[in-house]
Amino acid sequence: MPIKGALFDFSGTLFRIESVRSWLAATLAERKLHVDQADFEQYVRELEVSGALPGGPPPRRVPEDLAAAWATRDESAHLHRETYTALARQVELPDPGLYDALYERHLSPAAWQPYPDAAEVLASLRDRGVAIGVVSNIGWDLRPVFRAHGLDAYVDAYVLSFEHGVQKPDARLFHTACTLLGQDPADVVMVGDDRRADGGASALGCEVRFVQHAPVDERPDGLRELGLAAEVA
Repeated sequence: MPIKGALFDFSGTLFRIESVRSWLAATLAERKLHVDQADFEQYVRELEVSGALPGGPPPRRVPEDLAAAWATRDESAHLHRETYTALARQVELPDPGLYDALYERHLSPAAWQPYPDAAEVLASLRDRGVAIGVVSNIGWDLRPVFRAHGLDAYVDAYVLSFEHGVQKPDARLFHTACTLLGQDPADVVMVGDDRRADGGASALGCEVRFVQHAPVDERPDGLRELGLAAEVA
């Protein structure tokens, strides 16, 4: 398929969130809080189990009273914050202000790292005239992350679930993205790491390709290996 447009997922595809360990350590440092090492290790383990870090390990178990919110968490900014801070509150942290502080930390560009080949792949597509969009299930504005890491210049359109009130795999998000790019879905490829969510683009006729959801240092060339630039129309 000759490619005229390319859509990319955000978390786990172009960028990766920091580890729970780094997330907690940075937040404690920002608030000038000190905890002993044993307590720190316990907090890390419990926060990982709770799934409190957006983009990080999913909850081992979603509490019954949060099940509905969890299922639709990316449809609004309020619900996203409410859901993830509630998951964090399952862990007894030493300062009640940490729950909101942890959420704020994950919004920071410093908490995110682009995959090693992300800039190269986006630049190659842009140089060949391919229109590029980002389609993400997310509850906050990720544009500052792209700007801070120098990738915003490659993106023509952002379609974020919380701004539209629907989540992938709803085909409406992908349709909106293709429309903004001015491309027929049959000429657009969707790249993501979630077969269910990102696979929703196939309902429109987009080709869908997947990368492995892995830490940055374990996936140096997952995007490059897709060979997208070689298939430009």
